[in-house]
Amino acid sequence: QVQLVESGGGLVQAGGSLRLSCAASGRPFSRFAMGWFRQAPGKEREFVAGIRWSGGSTYYKDSVKGRFTISRDNGKNTVYLQMNSLKPEDTAVYYCADSENQGPRTLVADPEAYDYWGQGTQVTVSS
Repeated sequence: QVQLVESGGGLVQAGGSLRLSCAASGRPFSRFAMGWFRQAPGKEREFVAGIRWSGGSTYYKDSVKGRFTISRDNGKNTVYLQMNSLKPEDTAVYYCADSENQGPRTLVADPEAYDYWGQGTQVTVSS
């Protein structure tokens, strides 16, 4: 079983920064990608950032490009989301996800690509 634990959320003022961590206990035999999703109150869950394990290609939601950076530490089996220049609209519960290898046609931004999910960490950005 793969278990994911997010940490690093909190309350920050607009323009501030947070660094989210997602520590995985175990891993898929072959990992396709890990990603971050978020869900704000009354809104659908949305893709934020993802990283393909093979090659490390990164993908971002347009509204966070240039502000957020996803990275990985293979030795720690951990992914990070560095969030800079935070805006109130970034307020949401952020979820980490891990995927098994589902083939090259699978989209990193597709939540259906992911097999394991963390419990989420709250990020609140005040104006």
